[in-house]
Amino acid sequence: MKFNLSLNISRSQSLAIVTAVVAIYYLIFGVYMHSLGYFNQETLFYVEKVRIIFEGAGYKLKVIGLTSPPLPFFATFPFTTISPLMAPVIASALGTAALFYLMASTLVKKTQDDFYLFLLLLTFLLHPGILYVAASGKAIYMVLIFFYMFFLNIFKYYTSNTTFHVSIASICLVLLLFCDYKFIWLTLFFIPLVFSISLQSLNLAEKESIFRMTQSFNSPSLRRKLINKTFALYVILFVLPIASIVCYKLLNLTNANDADYFMNSPYATWTVLAERFIYETVTLNRDFKSPEVSLLISARMIIFCPLMVFAVALFRDKPYQILTLLTPFAFVEFLHIKYDKVFISHQYYLMFLILALLCFIIKVQPVKNTIPLKIVLALIIVVQFGTGYYFLSNSMMEDERNFITTIKNRNIKQEEEDEQDENRDMANYINGLPDGTRVMIDDAIAYPIVAFVNNVNDMVLPYQENFISAVETPGQYVSYILIANNRNRLAGYSILNTRYSPVVYQMSNSGNSTLEKAYETEHWTLYRLY
Repeated sequence: MKFNLSLNISRSQSLAIVTAVVAIYYLIFGVYMHSLGYFNQETLFYVEKVRIIFEGAGYKLKVIGLTSPPLPFFATFPFTTISPLMAPVIASALGTAALFYLMASTLVKKTQDDFYLFLLLLTFLLHPGILYVAASGKAIYMVLIFFYMFFLNIFKYYTSNTTFHVSIASICLVLLLFCDYKFIWLTLFFIPLVFSISLQSLNLAEKESIFRMTQSFNSPSLRRKLINKTFALYVILFVLPIASIVCYKLLNLTNANDADYFMNSPYATWTVLAERFIYETVTLNRDFKSPEVSLLISARMIIFCPLMVFAVALFRDKPYQILTLLTPFAFVEFLHIKYDKVFISHQYYLMFLILALLCFIIKVQPVKNTIPLKIVLALIIVVQFGTGYYFLSNSMMEDERNFITTIKNRNIKQEEEDEQDENRDMANYINGLPDGTRVMIDDAIAYPIVAFVNNVNDMVLPYQENFISAVETPGQYVSYILIANNRNRLAGYSILNTRYSPVVYQMSNSGNSTLEKAYETEHWTLYRLY
């Protein structure tokens, strides 16, 4: 007896299966990194805020609505029931797999050659930067998704001249802004580009832009048509993002009396203190030499992603596509000038990798001499694995360096205690206190400790209405107070530091003090009230 079994699986179904495997791979890698003790400030900030919402007591609407960036924060909600500490990691693993699916699904529509799909898959499986996105729990995956969708629809508009794609690009830009507000400055570099696009769309025999512009301005009908097209594109592309930001600022003004609360408050976003602390820590080193010099940032991006040069070459006969590819370079140069005391994080490097891959996805079908192209493309991608590792392991950002360090030293016990080990030690001591013991903590800087605490409901935190009263008369509200001591370089940004009046009184009148040291680490002191 013979059985004939045949499986008819379409390319879309195969792609879905491959994506599922990629997602499982990322999840396993993320769990592995978690087991090695890797955490970062952004992940712990999300964990702490989500735990406040699901486990804390008091008025939480301000935490829900004003925690920034909001979209990555909300993305952790569904996975909190699985594990609060793992929720951001699960979100980033699945989100990075979704990014792969979006790019791969576009690629399979452009070509039937699976070699390019294999290279894309290899990049997502082995590139250190992509692995960092998937396993770190940071919001980079969501930034890259909407960055990719924004530029994809801009390129679609160039080929179809249909404003529908501009509308979709505008929506993607809105979502991108709610993942990283700094991308609002990207719109500056699209203002002249939109004018150029409108000029190019006019039905004129003249090809050179300068002559097309002269001809348009000299003709009343053409001038009117150019103005109408330019204005229409500006409205479609920019009005929705601007309106969304204005509404969000009004929300902040209404609930926090500060329109920029989501950018400036350490209770709303982790970047306020973390970026400042990283910059001050690095620059105080006497041997510090910044690799981020103006006009050389773009060169660093090209070294990180040499594929970008090849991608620009594919559009050598498309001036507007090339101008579009150059806007991110102008954007990062602007960020370096605007935020001169903030290092360029890894997500801004990775967006060039995504943009370069997008160019090949778009141009892969028309390219002739595919054999040389495949060889060169494969070599460049292999080189990028090395540059990705180098830039991540030599990053100015401690969280990024620690990712590589954790992998390299996974079997080596570090002599110096890790910062997160100290936070866990303090949290473990708090966990050992009797149930119902109230502890006052200022989570402006102590959010990593709150993230590791078992019972957030027993914490008295700044979002609660009785926090100020507890600060003024702690004995009526709490049994313990967590203080940032003088060795903590962020102590000046916390209400609860060594200048806090009960602590000052304890230092000067130890015999009559109502405080007693219960537990102390290098940067934190837990006091008991008696």
